[in-house]
Amino acid sequence: MLTALPLLDDVLEHHAAQLGRDFAAYRNHAYRVANFCCVLAEMHGRRVDDDVLRAISIAAAFHDLGIWTDGTWDYLPPSRRRAHDWVHAHGHGHCDWQVDEMIGQHHKLTAYQDDTLVETFRLADLADVSRGLVAGGIPRAFRREVFAHYPNEGFHRRLLHFSCRHLLRHPLNPMPMLRW
Repeated sequence: MLTALPLLDDVLEHHAAQLGRDFAAYRNHAYRVANFCCVLAEMHGRRVDDDVLRAISIAAAFHDLGIWTDGTWDYLPPSRRRAHDWVHAHGHGHCDWQVDEMIGQHHKLTAYQDDTLVETFRLADLADVSRGLVAGGIPRAFRREVFAHYPNEGFHRRLLHFSCRHLLRHPLNPMPMLRW
């Protein structure tokens, strides 16, 4: 189990003020997604080397961050923009395309065909958001270990709050982040 991802932590520390009281909840969500993504990537034959772990860490840190940084439920564009700016500012531009796709496609309702890591990131987020009900093949024992080590801290309750608030303001577009 991954317990220390310095890139992920650096990004989140930089945005701690914007995350506010949701810092621990979002950090734990990002760590759960990163852990699930690594396991799924290996299950799909992808070796998790330093480059893969770098992409996973950056994508996990930024994938939902626009909710807090930009105050919007339509958070994929600002999350992608912030990730793009960060990878180029910190010398990680070589992983920009993959990180952008991991963030931009993580709410795709159908499988992503063009890149294994993008698809495993999508499945990892789904496993976490569904609290393991849609596990994508992640072993139950590992899910339990990760959920125990990185508790929810109210993350799902906050998502429900944000989604209800958006629904009241935009009833014809309740889930703008979903992709086909």
